[in-house]
Amino acid sequence: MNKAKALLDLAKEIEECHECKKDTLGMAVPGEGNPDAKIAFIGEAPGKTEAETGRPFVGRSGKLLRSLIREVGLTEKEVYITSPVKRLPKKGTPTDKQITHGRKHLIKQLQVINPEIIVLLGSVAVRAILDEKLPVLKRHGEIVKKNGRNYFLTLHPAAAIRFVKFKKIIISDFAKLKPLTLSL
Repeated sequence: MNKAKALLDLAKEIEECHECKKDTLGMAVPGEGNPDAKIAFIGEAPGKTEAETGRPFVGRSGKLLRSLIREVGLTEKEVYITSPVKRLPKKGTPTDKQITHGRKHLIKQLQVINPEIIVLLGSVAVRAILDEKLPVLKRHGEIVKKNGRNYFLTLHPAAAIRFVKFKKIIISDFAKLKPLTLSL
């Protein structure tokens, strides 16, 4: 299977998806990165900058995430970055319906990429992927094994930007992630 073509086909499907377009603004943001990535980073939903560019994590949160990725010794070309919700929700925070729908696209992407570690950035990513609510603040820095996959839990970079105490947590979590990436 040509993974790059499969991801392009999924991106086209996302861009044309009528359900994804409901109550949203801007461009679709399917995700970007290496189709053979060993590690994928899953956020929440595009922000304003992302909806304008069609690229994930390019605003303030994205700058922090991308710097943390580099600090663990990876390049952006080695990883895949996306979110369950593929368009900017009009109300800012994605609805349960948007998360549930976006999960369908995200699962297809992850089936193509088949990463060894999936980093879940915050509670929306946890809910979308694990289909359960886990207290991220209590479980951050942990790996959860489910359905034959390894999920690393941490905070969303936006939380780290808003609250200084959370920045220390996400930096500490990425320090725990670093040794895991060395074996990939």
